[in-house]
Amino acid sequence: MAKDIEKSDKDEIAEFLAKVSATPVRQPPGKRGRLIFAIDATASRQPTWDHASHLQREMFDEAASTGGLELQIAFFRGFGEFKATAWTSDSRALFRPMSKVFCLGGHTQIEKVLKHALKQTKKDPVNAVVFVGDAMEEEADRLCHLAGQLGMLGVPTFVFQEGHDTFAEQCFRQIAKLSGGAYCRFDSASAAALRDLLRAVAVYAAGGRKALGDFSQKTGGETLLLLKQIK
Repeated sequence: MAKDIEKSDKDEIAEFLAKVSATPVRQPPGKRGRLIFAIDATASRQPTWDHASHLQREMFDEAASTGGLELQIAFFRGFGEFKATAWTSDSRALFRPMSKVFCLGGHTQIEKVLKHALKQTKKDPVNAVVFVGDAMEEEADRLCHLAGQLGMLGVPTFVFQEGHDTFAEQCFRQIAKLSGGAYCRFDSASAAALRDLLRAVAVYAAGGRKALGDFSQKTGGETLLLLKQIK
């Protein structure tokens, strides 16, 4: 059984990477790519928050090292609290405020994340959205409608689910599909895979398929499966 689960996880990661590689980058020549990284900071994520924060910093650093990418962090927690940082290409500028964030009990606010992404891309195109969360306590149809709008604007949402909440998974998969993005689950046992997947999305948003191909060759492991699936 354990081998079957491991195989299933690897298949899902390979499928996710293939989806990233097939997603077109809509970015005028000479302009930086833009990536929104949205985080669920409600109480249910507290047990893994410290470790997740470390992975997030690695992603920011990798994105910054590729050049040509602006990042924005958004998070929700507590009673209706939703915040987003200013856009920046300096990963350290993002890590400082995020290092001060701690989890607070409250309902999910994924609708605010998607509406924020829509508002931002109407001002200046966003290349991709990453969302990391473990639950969904909202109206699925409303979220799917917003995801479809992002898809129409060419803003793929890459959803990483922590844990095994079946109800959340169904909605997360739809959000990813309707926006033109991809879905992948992770847990404490797949931390390394999550790191590489997050970095792969950042590299993709910054430089498209070529940059992702170079990154996969350098990183190896799960991301190397990506190159074998590009036709």
